[in-house]
Amino acid sequence: MAFNKDTVRTVIFEADTPAGKAFDVWLIVFILISVGAVMLDSVEAIRTEYGAYLYAIEWFFTIVFTIEYGLRLWCIQNTWLYARSFYGIIDLLCILPTYLSLWVAGSQYLLVIRVLRVLRVFRVLRMVRYVGEAELITQALVASRRKITVFVSSVLALVVVFGSLMYLIEGGSNDNFASIPASVYWAVTTMTTVGYGDITPATPLGRSLATIIMIMGYGIIAVPTGIVTLELNEANRRRANTRTCPDCSAEGHSREATYCWRCGHHLFRDAGKPPESELGHL
Repeated sequence: MAFNKDTVRTVIFEADTPAGKAFDVWLIVFILISVGAVMLDSVEAIRTEYGAYLYAIEWFFTIVFTIEYGLRLWCIQNTWLYARSFYGIIDLLCILPTYLSLWVAGSQYLLVIRVLRVLRVFRVLRMVRYVGEAELITQALVASRRKITVFVSSVLALVVVFGSLMYLIEGGSNDNFASIPASVYWAVTTMTTVGYGDITPATPLGRSLATIIMIMGYGIIAVPTGIVTLELNEANRRRANTRTCPDCSAEGHSREATYCWRCGHHLFRDAGKPPESELGHL
C-alpha cells in the first residue's frame, strides 16, 4: 500500500476498508486504555504505588495521539476547516494538557495541573464517531432542537408559575418555602419526578397543588422522548453512509449524496468511482 495523503486519509477517516476498520478498532482500544489510566491515576492509593507507570503510559498515549492528530491535519485537504471542527478541537484537547503540564511548575500550580489532566477525559468523546448509530442520534437531536427549545421554555414558565403559587400557599407557615427561588427549586424537582424530599408542603392546599404537579410531570417527561423518537425515525429513513469528505472530513452524507453537505466538494472525484452499492443512488 503506497504511503500518500489519499491512502492515509482513507485509512484514518473512512470505515469501509479493512485497514480503516482496523485503525478504528485499535484507536478505540487506545482511547479506552488511556481514559482508564486517567481514572486510576485519580485514586490516591494506586497513584502512590504505580504513579511512575501511569505517568509513562500517559506520555505513550500522548505521543501516539499527537502523531495521529498530525496525520489527520496532513492528509486532509482543508486543514484549517478540520482543525476548527468539533472533532478537530476534541483531538487537540486530548494532547494539550500533558504538554502544558511541562511548563507549569511549583506546588501552587498542582491543582491547575490536575484540572488540565481531567481534560484528557475528553478522549472518550472521540468514540462517538465510531459508533454506527451515533450520526442518526445527532441528526435527530439537531432536527428537534427548535421543538425541544419551545418545550423547555414552556416547562420553565410552568415551574415559575407553580413555584410562585406554592410560595403564596406555603410561604407564611412553612420555612421551606421562604422564597420564590426555593419554591421554584421544589417545583423543578417535583415536576421532573426527582423528588429529593428536602422540601415538602404541609398544608392541604399545598399538597393538592403538589399532586397536580406530580401528575403533570409524568406527561411532561414523555414529550421530549416523543419529539426525538419522531426525528430519529425520519433520520433513519434517510440513513447516512460512512463516506467522509476528502476535503473537510465531514461525515453524515445521505446515500444519494454526490457532494459534501458542508463544503460542496465532490465526494468521489478523488477516490475513483463510487462503490457499486451506491451507483444506483447517484
